[in-house]
Amino acid sequence: MAKDPVRVLVTGAAGQIGYALVPMIARGVMLGADQPVILHMLDIPPAAEALNGVKMELVDAAFPLLKGVVATTDAIEACTGVNIAVMVGGFPRKEGMERKDVMSKNVSIYKSQASALEKHAAVNCKVLVVANPANTNALILKEFAPSIPEENITCLTRLDHNRALGQISERLNVQVSDVKNVIIWGNHSSTQYPDATHATVNTPAGEKPVRELVADDQWLNTEFITTVQQRGAAIIKARKLSSALSAASSACDHIRDWVLGTPEGTWVSMGVYSDGSYNVPSGLIYSFPVTCKNGEWSIIQGLSIDEFSRNKLDLTAKELSEEKDLAYSCLS
Repeated sequence: MAKDPVRVLVTGAAGQIGYALVPMIARGVMLGADQPVILHMLDIPPAAEALNGVKMELVDAAFPLLKGVVATTDAIEACTGVNIAVMVGGFPRKEGMERKDVMSKNVSIYKSQASALEKHAAVNCKVLVVANPANTNALILKEFAPSIPEENITCLTRLDHNRALGQISERLNVQVSDVKNVIIWGNHSSTQYPDATHATVNTPAGEKPVRELVADDQWLNTEFITTVQQRGAAIIKARKLSSALSAASSACDHIRDWVLGTPEGTWVSMGVYSDGSYNVPSGLIYSFPVTCKNGEWSIIQGLSIDEFSRNKLDLTAKELSEEKDLAYSCLS
């Protein structure tokens, strides 16, 4: 029996990431090859013409799973009835801007979009914030959409997670699909902590710890971490544009695993509302290792945290607490 279509909102849909993301959703990459979708695309009025061009291309691509397209500059129309919201739109930091200026712009955007989701989205809508500062934008959204359960508001650190898998795969010359259980802790920023302590590789002789196979703690504790932390900047330097294809792909991964479940024995990284696990202050949106089942995520508990890792977890939590204070000061 055919499934009912799922309504998926993409904000900033005429932008680079949006343009890469909407065909992936329409093709079934996000929700599965048997799940019809109706795309809701939102962008700002100056991008209305470009947004209509994206809608024209979606029609031209004749995606069998795509059962409708809403392209609008009106937040209420965009949010009405949506089951999944991918918040890609935000105000990017421009040269010469102070962090508080950027935060203030994004607080205002996320406050109004939270209000539209709160009033008009479907019950139990799942929200993924992609636009930076992603963790703190998600926190603002949570603040102004109190009827959306806190566990339904997340931010994207799967891109960093996938980058970490890619670095280990290249270092060991193995298939990326054979590497699992890296962790991104904390903020989607340069203080994030890419952690390979518990990661494994599937080898012909069974699962082996990444640390044992790499056999170079110096690399894992320095270059591996900084490469993942600074990968976004390296891509901007190479492309003269920010990551779009990989960001869109990882947004699909994030939602797919959240909705359809993670494979047995595998965890992924998601920015979620902290409950105090691993002594991370509660009340932050912080990236943890999670498994997903029946549309719900759970933080993996009981992983050993050595002193090196503890310092890294605390450093990124401190930055998030500072961002939170800055964002709240923009509200007053």
